[in-house]
Amino acid sequence: MAGFLVLQTDFGLQDGAVNAMYGVAYQVDPSLTINNLTHEIEPYNIHDASYRLLQAVSYWPAGTVFVSVVDPGVGSTRRSVVAELKGGQYVLTPDNGTLTYLAHHIGIKEVRQIDEDTQRLPGSSESHTFHGRDVYVYNGARLASGKVVFSELGSVLKPDELVVFPLNPPIQTEDSISGTIDITDIRFGSLWTNIPVAFFKKWQVQSGQSLLVKIYYQGVVRYQDEVVFGRSFAQVAPKEAVLYINSLLNVGLGINLDSFSAVYKIGTGNDWTMELTKI
Repeated sequence: MAGFLVLQTDFGLQDGAVNAMYGVAYQVDPSLTINNLTHEIEPYNIHDASYRLLQAVSYWPAGTVFVSVVDPGVGSTRRSVVAELKGGQYVLTPDNGTLTYLAHHIGIKEVRQIDEDTQRLPGSSESHTFHGRDVYVYNGARLASGKVVFSELGSVLKPDELVVFPLNPPIQTEDSISGTIDITDIRFGSLWTNIPVAFFKKWQVQSGQSLLVKIYYQGVVRYQDEVVFGRSFAQVAPKEAVLYINSLLNVGLGINLDSFSAVYKIGTGNDWTMELTKI
């Protein structure tokens, strides 16, 4: 029986691109089980593509194959790679930073460079703008179905040769905690930071306790208020802010029944930082 193939792109579902990728995969093996991580990554947003992989990958069995195509450099000299993670999953993606969060938080066991000229969908050699269909999902389906093994997919690269973007670590002192706002919980607008639950445990922060929250954009304060720490959103009144521990066991900041990111115009990435201090 063929295995799991999970797809992520910035293509959206308004045209036939994702459907064509499904078709290629099923041509390789109709018994594949194909799932979507998301196809709603903001166009060209490599950072968010990298984080969404981190959000999902470790919950899938070893051997699962992920194909992530957010590829503003398609057709350029950027490399196409397949990585074997330390958890046993595989990821096929452009080498443009998409593997950053996985490399940092999960670890990469081995990585190979796919030959885009020879390891591609038969008959697609004249196309240079849809590698999601012609290179990534084709080879991802071959790997997931057992038609090829990982060692047959291209030449070995050292993991430290991969393109990555900087990740700033969270910092805890006696009186303050700071970290980056890595991503938003898109549908509900909550902010997800890189501050681990261990920091709150070290401080012995209790449910119902308030902390002073400051959010900075490039060092300039964009939000400041005292916010209660709760087990869930239901512990504060509607439209009130709450600190909480999210599903990845990091500190989140949201509004009960509203979108924090929309209300306060807060973004994500290294330019956006959160500082917490004791009251």
